[in-house]
Amino acid sequence: MLLVVGLSGTQVKEFKIVTDVNADAGLILSEDASGEVVKEMVEAVRDIPVGVSAKGLDEKRMDELAGAGCDFVVFDIKIAAAVLHKGKVGKFLTIEPSLDQGLVRAINSLEVDGVFVSSKGGEPFVAVEHLLVYRRFVELLEKPVVVALSSLVTKDELTSLWQAGIDVVVTSSSQSATTLGEVKKMISDLPRRSRSRRAKMGVALPSHGGLVSTEEDEEQEDV
Repeated sequence: MLLVVGLSGTQVKEFKIVTDVNADAGLILSEDASGEVVKEMVEAVRDIPVGVSAKGLDEKRMDELAGAGCDFVVFDIKIAAAVLHKGKVGKFLTIEPSLDQGLVRAINSLEVDGVFVSSKGGEPFVAVEHLLVYRRFVELLEKPVVVALSSLVTKDELTSLWQAGIDVVVTSSSQSATTLGEVKKMISDLPRRSRSRRAKMGVALPSHGGLVSTEEDEEQEDV
């Protein structure tokens, strides 16, 4: 499982927390972040991948982000299809929990690197309902599944997400570096392959410097 720190603002001083906790990536959640801000973050976090959540993404905006050094973008299903064919930048599609099962399966044929499952319930905890939704998507998709955590996550909740098949979690930078560091340690302490899911390659976040990934165990599990 990978840890991504979500950055609500666009101040350079906020970017430092990404390196302080040794996160696997940083994600700018401000949808109007300029190319200059992205470039400043890329320089601040050095080799750590940088992503941007972009609303109303088009080819021009994609080129701007790529030119600034952005490694991956997160967008919804309403964007122009032409964006899917733009190279250099990784692509993650955001979907709603209510998305039709047939459409979810169809995502496997799209040129995207992973799927963000939108979570708008607002509950300050990981509910059983969340786990059921995540498990359904994990079984339908052949791509990494990413979820955002609305609050501080516990070890038991992280374990449940891991067992449900979640590959990447996004946490808020509003939490302290110490707290996020504890989340990073909890992730590193997760048992190897303690979950049952479809066989696939390790998870990877696109990066200009290569791929940031976590490898899956080669050992096969009993079904």
